[in-house]
Amino acid sequence: MKLIIGNKAYSSWSLRGWLAVRQSGLPFEEVVVPLYDEEWDRRRQGDEFAPSSGKVPILWDGDAVVWDSLAIVEYLAEKSDRRLFWPDDDAARAMARSMAAEMHSGFTALRRKHSMNIRQVYSPRQPDEDVLADLTRIIELWAQARARWGNGGDFLFGAFGAADIMFAPVVTRIVTYSLPAPRFALAYMQSVLSHPFLQDWIAAAQAEDWVIEKYEQPTAAQ
Repeated sequence: MKLIIGNKAYSSWSLRGWLAVRQSGLPFEEVVVPLYDEEWDRRRQGDEFAPSSGKVPILWDGDAVVWDSLAIVEYLAEKSDRRLFWPDDDAARAMARSMAAEMHSGFTALRRKHSMNIRQVYSPRQPDEDVLADLTRIIELWAQARARWGNGGDFLFGAFGAADIMFAPVVTRIVTYSLPAPRFALAYMQSVLSHPFLQDWIAAAQAEDWVIEKYEQPTAAQ
């Protein structure tokens, strides 16, 4: 398999796809392409990017190609072992899938106003009301999952899985922008950040030379 991703400092969807491949345990080649450099437009027109219209991440597995992070999760769950990604219990799995899907399609204020930048930590300031609404909903979901299905483990459904993968960039955003979070959420966030896969990603992001100026400034609300 070959996974094409963007800058590790900035590309939240690339992080999700990459975590999914690491979670599968399957061997893969990693190709990092710098976002928005002088070759970006030309590169996006190449055959490897055609199925996704130039978006990353994109996973090639022989002739099979998957270019959406949640679709990559599902593809790898089928190819490896579903239990690596989703809980065994039907009710827990239903909740985990719903949370992953809500993360996939929602929380646009948080994503738009607080882009991912793993290399920065900004001073805390009052977030916009729509960002606070997103954070409130996210914390509610985390609390429900941990209370019902945490089973004493460190992650949302006990063991690290697809739901944690989908929310991992949210964890990094909360840290980057010093956004408010209750104590239980901070403990969960620390578990995510301490996971060996996240540690590998963060170290690689810190080592990158690429800088995209528009992602190096806090938002107006910050």
